[in-house]
Amino acid sequence: MSEFKNVTVVREANVYFNGKVTSRTVIFEDGSKKTLGFMMAGEYSFDTGPAEIMEMIGGEMEVKLPGSNDWKTFRSGDSFKVPANSKFDLIIKDYADYCCEYLED
Repeated sequence: MSEFKNVTVVREANVYFNGKVTSRTVIFEDGSKKTLGFMMAGEYSFDTGPAEIMEMIGGEMEVKLPGSNDWKTFRSGDSFKVPANSKFDLIIKDYADYCCEYLED
């Protein structure tokens, strides 16, 4: 899906890691939320509340998911799920353009 229709976009950005990671929250008519974000080169760790599905739109990221010692590379068109209340690590070598969907239990 290249666009979302009938949504509300929160104007203020979510800014992390001194501006190297930014996103905007998109709220759908049913109340569900996604963020559209961009990460510059760097190494990052994120904590989750609800489970998330990360969809790569552009660039690539290396990901170490909870419970794994292995790094896996995700590129445009790939996606992965992160469990609720967990932590995952990322390495971005160039950039990563992504969409994060928050899953309700």
